[in-house]
Amino acid sequence: MDDYDSFKKDVFAITTIDLNAYKEKQMKRRIDTLIMRHNIKGYKAFADALRTDKAILEEFVNYLTINVSEFYRNPDQWKILRETCIPKLTDRFGKRIKIWSAACSTGDEPYSLTMVFREYMQPTDFSIYATDIDKQVLAQADAGVYPKKSLIGLPKEFQDKYFTKITDMSYKVDPGLKKNIRFERHNLLKDKYPTGLSLIVCRNVLIYFTEEAKDEIFKKFYDALAPGGILFLGATEQMSNYKEVGFDRQSSFFFEKPLK
Repeated sequence: MDDYDSFKKDVFAITTIDLNAYKEKQMKRRIDTLIMRHNIKGYKAFADALRTDKAILEEFVNYLTINVSEFYRNPDQWKILRETCIPKLTDRFGKRIKIWSAACSTGDEPYSLTMVFREYMQPTDFSIYATDIDKQVLAQADAGVYPKKSLIGLPKEFQDKYFTKITDMSYKVDPGLKKNIRFERHNLLKDKYPTGLSLIVCRNVLIYFTEEAKDEIFKKFYDALAPGGILFLGATEQMSNYKEVGFDRQSSFFFEKPLK
C-alpha cells in the first residue's frame, strides 16, 4: 500500500483523530483489514472514500475506536468505588458531585454510574458528563437499548429496577436515568477538558494509546479534577508516574488529587 504517514494526516484533517497517538502496528492492522473489506486500493484511495462516502466514514470511526463495553465491568472495582470512593466524594463535595465518564462508548458505564450514585444520594446531587469520539456509539448510548449479554455483570437489583425487557435478547434502560447524564462527542487528544470535576472515570481505552499520549492525558485529567477529586482507571491500565503528575494512589486503578 501507499504512504501511511500521508494517510494519517488525511485522517486528522477529515476526523481530527490523531493516529500518531495510537500504537501503530495494532492500528495499521485494523485499518488495513477495513480497506481490504471494501476492496479499495491503498491509503490514498481510502482517504478519498472517507471524504466522499458518509457511510464508509462512519464505519471507519466506529471500527477505529474500541467499543468493548458492558454494565458494571470489573465488579471488584465497583465495590471499591461504592465502599471507599463515594463516601470520600460525598464528604468533600456534598450535593455538587460532578462526574466525567470519558470514552464512555455505548453508555454502559455512565448508566452504571448513575445507578450506583442513586443508591447513595438524590439524583439532583450529581451530574455525569459522558463523552466519546464516536458519534455512532453515542447515538446507541442515547437510545439505551442493549443486548442481554451486556447486563451479565450488573447486580440483579439494578437489572430489575432499571431495565425493561424488549425481546429475549434485548433490554431497554430506564430513560429516567438520562436526567443525570449529558452525552457529547469529545476527542481526548484534541478537545478542551472540563474543570472542577469530583470524579473522572476512564477505563479500558488508554491501553491503546502511546506512552506519550497517556502521559499528556493523565496531566489533563489532573488539571480537570478539583482538589480531592478521584481518577478511576481500568483494571489493566497503569499510571507508573502518578507521583510526577501529582496524584496520590489509593489502589492500582484509583488515584486522588490531593486536597492541598
